[in-house]
Amino acid sequence: MATAPDDVQTEVHKDRINPIVFYGSAIGIVAFALWTMLFTDSASAAINAVLSWISDTFGWFYFVAVVAYLVFVIAIATSRLGKLRLGPAHSTPDFNIVTWAAMLFSAGIGIDLIFFCIAEPVTQFLAPPDGDPATVAAARRAMELTFLHWGLSGWGVYTLVGMSLAFFSYRHGLPLTIRSALYPIFGKRIHGAIGHSVDIAAVLGTLFGIATSLGIGIIQLNFGLSYMFGLPENTTTQAVLAVLIVIFSAISAVTGVDKGIRRLSEFNMLLALLLLLFVLFTGKTLFLLNALVMNVGDYLSHFISLSMNTYAFDPPTDWLNGWTVFFWAWWIAWGPFVGLFLARISRGRTIRQFVAGTLILPLAFMMAWMSIMGNSAIDMVMNGTGVADFGEQAMNNPGSAIYLFLQNVPWVGLTTVVVTLLAIVFFVTSGDSGSLVLSNLTSILRDPNHDAPAWMRVLWAAIIGVLTLALLMAGGLGALQSAVVITGLPFAFVLFLMMLGLYKALKVEGLKEDSLQRSMAGHLSGRTLPGESAHRNWHQRLSRALSFASREQVSRFLGDTVKPAMEEIRDVLSDQGYPVTLVEGDAAEEHLELNVGLGGEQDFTYQVWPRQCAMPAFSIRDTHAGTHYYRLEVHIIEGGQGYDVYGYSQEQLIADILDQYERHLLFLHIQREQPGTHTVMPDDPASAGR
Repeated sequence: MATAPDDVQTEVHKDRINPIVFYGSAIGIVAFALWTMLFTDSASAAINAVLSWISDTFGWFYFVAVVAYLVFVIAIATSRLGKLRLGPAHSTPDFNIVTWAAMLFSAGIGIDLIFFCIAEPVTQFLAPPDGDPATVAAARRAMELTFLHWGLSGWGVYTLVGMSLAFFSYRHGLPLTIRSALYPIFGKRIHGAIGHSVDIAAVLGTLFGIATSLGIGIIQLNFGLSYMFGLPENTTTQAVLAVLIVIFSAISAVTGVDKGIRRLSEFNMLLALLLLLFVLFTGKTLFLLNALVMNVGDYLSHFISLSMNTYAFDPPTDWLNGWTVFFWAWWIAWGPFVGLFLARISRGRTIRQFVAGTLILPLAFMMAWMSIMGNSAIDMVMNGTGVADFGEQAMNNPGSAIYLFLQNVPWVGLTTVVVTLLAIVFFVTSGDSGSLVLSNLTSILRDPNHDAPAWMRVLWAAIIGVLTLALLMAGGLGALQSAVVITGLPFAFVLFLMMLGLYKALKVEGLKEDSLQRSMAGHLSGRTLPGESAHRNWHQRLSRALSFASREQVSRFLGDTVKPAMEEIRDVLSDQGYPVTLVEGDAAEEHLELNVGLGGEQDFTYQVWPRQCAMPAFSIRDTHAGTHYYRLEVHIIEGGQGYDVYGYSQEQLIADILDQYERHLLFLHIQREQPGTHTVMPDDPASAGR
């Protein structure tokens, strides 16, 4: 049987840590945390110096990068390759659209949406990077910038990472780690120093991105608890909050994606939606709806100029570092985390569905959330009575902004509790998703559908808490933002490599599509073979169409017809010097597969798997036939082909195998004939039938 590129990886029978990535990342993070805690002043000075150099040298690069990522994923989705599935051809999504949207929303945005929904629009209104403040034009500009920082550009990063990881892991059987996306470029070397370096960079970026998000949330939650219960706003309180969040995140992460993370995400989305509708209908409803439409139009019509505006002639350096450059680096730093999580929950969707969903669904909610909350706050600053200090307080103390805003809407006691609860649950969903992703990034897993053991998730949740507290001690919000800009830069270059790797792999998929269209038709159930009459052939076809086999019948057919057909082909190819293996599945995964080694090119695999199906209502059967029947479906490397070979004769099965084999040889020929397309993806025959 053909093997994956790294024998050590594929022969692992149990999940275990990847020692180089795990210890390299953990030791580096703990050392950094101790440095910032014990030598706070020198750490802050060093962080600021590095930030200044990166901003001066690579600020333009961040602007170009996020646009390039977005253009790339949209181009792939709208091409003919958009119909490819992130998994075998026969796979289907694990989650419905509502649950999927809730999880990608909670993991991808989280607590930051509450922190910035008031603070950013008000700040951009009162202290814009250009133009006069506190004017109608400034109000429109403020919402344009807010939409820019929270819109399509950032989600393009998540979409690129998620699409790449899901494609290489679920379609080609590679590990669900960042290095897998570089296989078309570096081949088997991704399992060495190159892969370790890339995964460590991803872990570090993820850690600092999550720590920044949780640190921002702790600052906000600390103010909320001080506002409601009089708790002091200091490092001690924040340390206690960090510990509590770590505990709850660890508990949620241990329960896994299908239980804890899924349920908390759905609850979070519902609670956020209720708060949004409350603000809409208790405020100036018609004004807010008009403003929403206007904001969407401004953002879409000015998207290109907004995305490329580096303020070259009069750069507001502090503003760029604190806003656009920070946000682009933050999205990039979160890329491995959210991208891997999106890949984990998106198996079975097509590339087009995945890109459309990850770009449009969060964007629609973000636009509504930011516009309704932000315009309510701006209107309060412009026209409110008795709130003269609200704007200045929100701008100077962002953590207080949402609570100060709620003081001026009805039912302040209830809404304050709702926001605090929402913040806590966002905390937990970010922390548990983060610990799960970091555990998987630093592990060697049996297959992409498995997660790292529970103890690793708990450990990473604790490391996240320690790093968050260290950055808060090193300078609060400023240190958090600086650390993200610094750690996001290396991964920005990795993302361009991921683009190249995915492009090369998809180009090969395009050649497979061409070979399918140019190869002979495979409708063997209708083919009249030598020695057969047309009359007998159509009778056989009708008999097959009216038969609904039991499990025992397909088992016998596998042994009596499929196996001898495969054995004949194996014997002939073996006599010609080809390495051929015939594999029989056990009782739990009953199937047959024929694997042909083709040297340095992609090997050939033909599998036949039983599939249980509901008995159709039109079937004529006796009362003991049951409610299900079985099909014998063909699977190749790309996945299930959707047709049933139960009832084929041995000669027809041989002809079908040869059809698929000739199609594969044609694909290899087309690949050799086109320069730059000789990318050999790893063979993982087992994934074809999963």
